[in-house]
Amino acid sequence: MNVWLAIGLTAAGCYLVKLLGLLVPADTLERPLVQRLAALVPVALLAALTAQQTFSSQGSLTVDARAAGLAAAGLALVLRAPFLVVVGAAVLVTAGVRALGG
Repeated sequence: MNVWLAIGLTAAGCYLVKLLGLLVPADTLERPLVQRLAALVPVALLAALTAQQTFSSQGSLTVDARAAGLAAAGLALVLRAPFLVVVGAAVLVTAGVRALGG
């Protein structure tokens, strides 16, 4: 019963958040600050999620092969590589470091 209660509350919460978004006046959404925040918040959330998944293991700070893969992906992004090359570089470097025992 607890699982179904959690599912129901989550569904209701998602509906209410969507409803609140529809109730925001249009002139508020046209403000430059709101538009900048709307563009930057997803990037910040994705960066935070990536950092948390890369540098934590069982609740503690960990630097391992995932960090090397992230560094390779960052370098590929700086060099303006296509997305598939970025992902491929991260995968190959992570696998290489793990194969070498890191």
